[in-house]
Amino acid sequence: MRPPKARFIAATSAVLFTLMLGLGSTVAGQTLDRIVAVVNDDIILASELEAEIASVRQQYRGTGVRLPSGEELQRQVMERLVMKRLQLSRAERMGITVDDNTLNAAVRRVAEQNNMTLTQFQQALQREGISFARFREDLRDDIMISRLHQRQVERSVEVTEQEVDEYLASAAATEDLEYRVSHILIATPQAASPEQIDEARGRAEALVEELRGGADFAETAARVSDAANALEGGDLGWRSGGELPTVFQDVVRGMQTGQVSDALRSPSGFHIVKLDGIRSDESRVVTQTRARHILIRTSEVVDDNDARQRLESLRDRIAQGESFSALARAHSDDPGSASRGGDLGWANPGQFVPVFEDTMDALEPGQISQPFQTQFGWHILQVQERREHDSTEDYRRAYATQQIRERKSEETLEGWLRRMRDDAYVELRLDD
Repeated sequence: MRPPKARFIAATSAVLFTLMLGLGSTVAGQTLDRIVAVVNDDIILASELEAEIASVRQQYRGTGVRLPSGEELQRQVMERLVMKRLQLSRAERMGITVDDNTLNAAVRRVAEQNNMTLTQFQQALQREGISFARFREDLRDDIMISRLHQRQVERSVEVTEQEVDEYLASAAATEDLEYRVSHILIATPQAASPEQIDEARGRAEALVEELRGGADFAETAARVSDAANALEGGDLGWRSGGELPTVFQDVVRGMQTGQVSDALRSPSGFHIVKLDGIRSDESRVVTQTRARHILIRTSEVVDDNDARQRLESLRDRIAQGESFSALARAHSDDPGSASRGGDLGWANPGQFVPVFEDTMDALEPGQISQPFQTQFGWHILQVQERREHDSTEDYRRAYATQQIRERKSEETLEGWLRRMRDDAYVELRLDD
């Protein structure tokens, strides 16, 4: 059993690295400005599509990944743009914004993850022909979409004690194996007719035969999959048994490395899974964090801006020497920790909601975060200390909770995105 992965508020390090490599491509030659798609009340221009295609080609150059042919790549990239536009539009309607302080901190993290100062990072972008201004705006979009997912999906996912008990009693809790899995999704509409389901099943079953006959799985996924990670060859990375999506969790445990599954039905459509590898993970030592926080809840009389400003003021007072504990006792709306000066005690990975844990993991001992939002309200938090600790029954339950939450969040997000796509007005004009 391994500790859950540390995550960042803005994006994972892999996404940030991708952004550094790929977001600055420009289109050579004349600007193409005809409309190639209408997405609800918005449009996508040919110049945007061509720039994104060029970005994808640059991103995968030298990686050994074989991208689909021109028309197929165009279709996949167009779908990415459509989904991005739909999500950003929804985020804007919900009032989700990313202030410059948050964006600047995210840019600094990208630079640090690439072992550069901010100046060196800007120079590296310039050498790659990447506009720093565009990089910032693309990163801002990425953070907005991440916050949209947190608000729409993660806050709606609950993990019950019964689910944890059932997980701990299952094989997933006792196995020390991780699985490298790739998958292809042949999607069906939310209210698919029997004919549409039969058509999708037929496509999926035909693909299974092609893949078992020797077709390259990654290339096929990039060409035909409706999943968000299609251009990554459908690679889901290394996951423990409990982190695998429910629809193919049991199937994967019974597969051999290199094997391709049958077509598996889910509410989203039909999945085809390939097991790329199995490895053992026997680590039991976790990094525990002791932190304290101040929570300001929003209400009819306290909006997001008021809550953030109050926390910024409290943070300034702490920086000037006032006691964090005293201010937490006087101002925090968290009844469980306020009486203890905001102290949350020693926490195992996965104990807190993702955005809280992301923020906590990004801090060094003694550092105080900028104000940030979770489903409970607005917080500032300070990491007091960290320690290595052998896992206990409490950790097993926290770990199980984290695995269940991540799996349910992924499944919920997939369904929500599919419903949003089905409900949208999308008119493609690629052939005009």
